[in-house]
Amino acid sequence: MLKNEYLKTIRERIQRENPYQAEYLQAVDEFLPSIEVYVEQNPQIEENSILELLMQAERVIKFRVPWQDDQGKWQVNRGYRIQFNSALGPYKGGLRLHPTVNESIMKFLGFEQVFKNSLTGLPIGGGKGGSNFDPKGKSDGEIMRFCQSFMLELQNYIGPDTDVPAGDIGVGGREIGYLFGQYKRIQQYSSGTLTGKPLGIWGSLARTEATGYGLAYFVQNLLKDYQDSLAGKKVAVSGSGNVATYAIEKVHQLGAVAVTCSDSNGFIYDEQGIDVALLKEIKEVKRGRISEYAERKPSAKYFSNESVWTLKESYDIALPCATQNEINEVSAKIIIENGAKIVAEGANMPSTLKAVKVFQENGVLFCPAKAANAGGVAVSALEMAQNSQRLPWTFEKVDGKLEKIMEDIYVTCRDTAKTYGHAGNLVIGANIAGFARVADAMIIQGLV
Repeated sequence: MLKNEYLKTIRERIQRENPYQAEYLQAVDEFLPSIEVYVEQNPQIEENSILELLMQAERVIKFRVPWQDDQGKWQVNRGYRIQFNSALGPYKGGLRLHPTVNESIMKFLGFEQVFKNSLTGLPIGGGKGGSNFDPKGKSDGEIMRFCQSFMLELQNYIGPDTDVPAGDIGVGGREIGYLFGQYKRIQQYSSGTLTGKPLGIWGSLARTEATGYGLAYFVQNLLKDYQDSLAGKKVAVSGSGNVATYAIEKVHQLGAVAVTCSDSNGFIYDEQGIDVALLKEIKEVKRGRISEYAERKPSAKYFSNESVWTLKESYDIALPCATQNEINEVSAKIIIENGAKIVAEGANMPSTLKAVKVFQENGVLFCPAKAANAGGVAVSALEMAQNSQRLPWTFEKVDGKLEKIMEDIYVTCRDTAKTYGHAGNLVIGANIAGFARVADAMIIQGLV
């Protein structure tokens, strides 16, 4: 509960102005209590109305996206780009294609992106975008025509020094390629306008792996503080997209065994450890369903229409990498009963506020998404640097920089939490550290 009157006023205003935006309000309710101690010790925040400015997106762009399906029928979807804050640099954040996309989800993601990007220490502001278009079941031609129509409007608002979108759920190399091709056709060749590009058009090595690898690096740094490592640990992972796949790959490389993965239809439990090569073949090459894994791997069990977090098997670490609010209060208690001591978020806000409270009250080391999954946007910023130089970096160079960035983010969150009297609370550490850098930049620039 908030005690500070200034923060109470801010929260009431946000709730009044956004009454039906549940996801955005959830992000606000996670953020404001965690910065209370910082606001009380830094009166310039209230004096300069920093939160009034920061919590209003600089620009909310909504537009229709008409496209033609393979039968020649016209379809229409809603497109969004939320340019939330540019105090630290050009807006930076992914594009999500999923039927659940709405303004509330876009604002929540854009708001979180501001602080995530701040934590990387790189010169990037925060934004997010996408559409309620569902790429599942669509042909390549339909996806191409949608992406071209989407970019026809979006190109008015983006550029390498203004706003640099990337991928998110439903947007991989194929979609980024179509989007970039249309941008180039309308504007000019500017390789730094989108990140997450295929390697053939100046994408970065290690970008596909970055969020999952970064998540594993973050956990590894946390364990080092306890004179421990990932070696020998049993890990539960949700999802089977890039984040989950490469989190599984990296924890295996670091000596752990990941035993689960999932998609929207169900999940796999493989006590021998997830076969990453098979997972990639099914999800990346064939674009199939996770149930195929069990059909081909005798050691695996498939649970239809169930969440990973209903599984009652022992494991040491939980890595939710699927989508927002996948872990509620009930599933949080199951995770604790299973023996997990660390929960690190690979997806954006996969744990509800009540779930986070359960974890913290039971001594679970909780790693919030804005810190733990910042590796993806960090390497996107490194891709921007390579594009500016017109020079590609090796996988080893990018991965080395990613590992160092994730170490720095962990240390920053850990030390900030301790400085403000909440040692071990990485939520408070991440939010204060991310917020402080943005607030300082706003004041320096004349409250922009």
